[in-house]
Amino acid sequence: MSSSHTSHSPELLEVVRWTGRLGAVTAEAVAHRQARPLASARGLLLSGERAGLLRRCRVLANAPTLYSVTRAGLRVTDLRGLEPSRVSVANAPHAIACAEVAAALELAYPDHDVMGERELRRDERDAGEALASASLGAARAAALHRPDLVLWPAGPGLRLPVAVEVELTVKAPRRLLEICQAWARCRCVAGTLYLAAPEVWRALERAIDGAQARERVVAVALDALVGTEAPSSAPSASTVPSDT
Repeated sequence: MSSSHTSHSPELLEVVRWTGRLGAVTAEAVAHRQARPLASARGLLLSGERAGLLRRCRVLANAPTLYSVTRAGLRVTDLRGLEPSRVSVANAPHAIACAEVAAALELAYPDHDVMGERELRRDERDAGEALASASLGAARAAALHRPDLVLWPAGPGLRLPVAVEVELTVKAPRRLLEICQAWARCRCVAGTLYLAAPEVWRALERAIDGAQARERVVAVALDALVGTEAPSSAPSASTVPSDT
C-alpha cells in the first residue's frame, strides 16, 4: 500500500493530520469542523481506515466511534515527534469531548490555532521549557500540568496562548484546587478556559474561588460550546481571559 502524498486526496490528508494532532477524532467532530454531512464525514474517515492511515476504535456502546492515526498516517502527514495514540474505555469519553471541543474552538476562534496536549508535550520537550503548561510547585523541577488544548493566537504579535481544560469528571478537591492555583500563577498563558460538564461545575467553582483565580481562570458550561447550537452559542472572545 502506498503512503505517498500523491496517492491520497487533500481532504483525506487534512483530516488525517488533524487526527494525528489531537490523537483521536470522531465523525461528529469532523462533520462539525468541516460543515459537512455526518455521513460524508464517516465516509472520509472510513476511507482513511481503508488506506491504513487511520484506525477505527469503537470501545463504548452508545457513543461516537473514535478514529486514531496510524504510523503510516503520521508519516504521510509529516507529523514529527508524535506516536499513534491508544484509545481505551477509560480515555474514550474524554477523547470524544476533546475532539468536539477542538472543532468548536476552531470555528469560534478562527484567529487562533488549536493545539492538542500531545503536540504541546512534544514542543515543550523540544524547547526544554513550559510553553503553555502550569507548574504544580515553586521548585524548578516541579511537575507540569498540561492543558487538554491550547488556543494559540495566529498572525503577528506576541500575544500569549490560552489554556483550555475539558473537565468531565470530578477530581479530588485538593487536586483540583492545586491545579487552579497553578493556572492562577502561570504567566506563559493569557489565562485558562475551563469547559465543564454539569456534574463537575460546583466543585470547579469552589476550586476557582479557593485559588482566588477568577482573574485568570474562566469556567464555561461544556454544552454552551459543543451543544446542538455550537458554534453560534460558543463563548465570545471576551470570555477568554485576557493577558493583562
